Amino acid sequence: MHQILDAILSAQAGPADFAALPLPESYRAITVHKDETDMFAGMRTRDKDPRKSLHLDEVPVPGLGPGEALVAVMASSVNYNSVWSAIFEPLPTFGFLERYGRRSELTKRHDLPYHVIGSDLAGVVLRTGPGVQAWKPGDEVVAHCLSVELESADGHDDTMMDPEQRIWGFETNFGGLAELALVKSNQLMPKPRHLTWEEAAAPGLVNSTAYRQLVSRNGAQLKQGDNVLIWGASGGLGSYATQLALAGGAFPVCVVSSPQKAEICRAMGAEAIIDRDAEGYRFWKDEQTQDPREWKRFGTRIRELTGGEDVDIVFEHPGRETFGASVFVARKGGTIVTCASTSGYTHEYDNRYLWMSLKKIVGSHFANYREAWEANRLVAKGRIHPTLSTVYPLAETGQAAHDVHANVHQGKVGVLCLAPEEGLGVRDEETRARHIDAINRFRPPAPAAPTKGTTS
Repeated sequence: MHQILDAILSAQAGPADFAALPLPESYRAITVHKDETDMFAGMRTRDKDPRKSLHLDEVPVPGLGPGEALVAVMASSVNYNSVWSAIFEPLPTFGFLERYGRRSELTKRHDLPYHVIGSDLAGVVLRTGPGVQAWKPGDEVVAHCLSVELESADGHDDTMMDPEQRIWGFETNFGGLAELALVKSNQLMPKPRHLTWEEAAAPGLVNSTAYRQLVSRNGAQLKQGDNVLIWGASGGLGSYATQLALAGGAFPVCVVSSPQKAEICRAMGAEAIIDRDAEGYRFWKDEQTQDPREWKRFGTRIRELTGGEDVDIVFEHPGRETFGASVFVARKGGTIVTCASTSGYTHEYDNRYLWMSLKKIVGSHFANYREAWEANRLVAKGRIHPTLSTVYPLAETGQAAHDVHANVHQGKVGVLCLAPEEGLGVRDEETRARHIDAINRFRPPAPAAPTKGTTS
């Protein structure tokens, strides 16, 4: 592994050099264990601690199949599916691995008593399997997390419709929170040259998800002038939705839960911000009963910020806690587009406000290769920026996942895998200099240097 890292850090090694590097027999990876899936039985979701279930293990390097690539992972990041994997909700991921393992001799590799998780990476291609033409050893890449087989006609208009569509590192093994990762070659995209490894690893899943959900013809088809309600607008997903809305000429109404998160949205360029905690919105009277008066109060507040207009699009992902309000506040003919349910999967809303006002609920799940490529292209062009706030070493991934689970983070939480420190991997300093303030927008300010004559 040291030889691999040395070659990457040299920035001088070519394809032949990387192809000649010996592969190790094993590598370090963050895993969950099949024999521990009941460890949180009977506990409330909020009390389940990823620090107890995530392990740093030494695992064998998987064999390489046709159309696949083995990547040296310099950095990765934590997504909500990493948290779900760690707390075994809504189901332990080992059922996914068992089903995938039954598919073929090749996929049997994925059905193991441990699961290497993680659905983002930035790194360097080490090997490619038979049939791979577009990528070669030494290529600096990021990976999106859509794994497809494309043996059914259903997937050839939109690959997300492939019956064998899976999320890599969640529904497959050998994910990105590790020193090495196994991906299909059609998951790979060029690493944005002006970003560090940890910055480049941050956008993948969430930026692609937000792009499909908000911009794509498969989602809300955002257009100039649209009012867009964005829940959790400074979070890992919402921060990209906010940037995409602004870049597309729309007017985001950003919902956050603290003054600090409101300031982040203002720094991105948003003007309309609702601090739901400060303004005391409580959409549920109790566990069984929603409060329509709060929907109406919320809708009135939105109109105050938009000049009297309702929102054209609601960017939904909290789920149960907010869905009734989301359906209510969308304008007549508007769209509620949902990609997750982090506060609960059983949604309740008053259907009169949907059917009588001709609104639409659109389900959106990750992105196809084209959508992920376009989302990554916007990052490479400096139009959309990473929202990285905190970076942990691989050994502290449990704490990183705990931060996301407890919602004490902003933007994305990164993880250094092979990279020995932050700040490495920049190949285009000129572009970086033009965007450095936006790149660092979510990072805490550096400590002030001691003034002359003071002691620490």
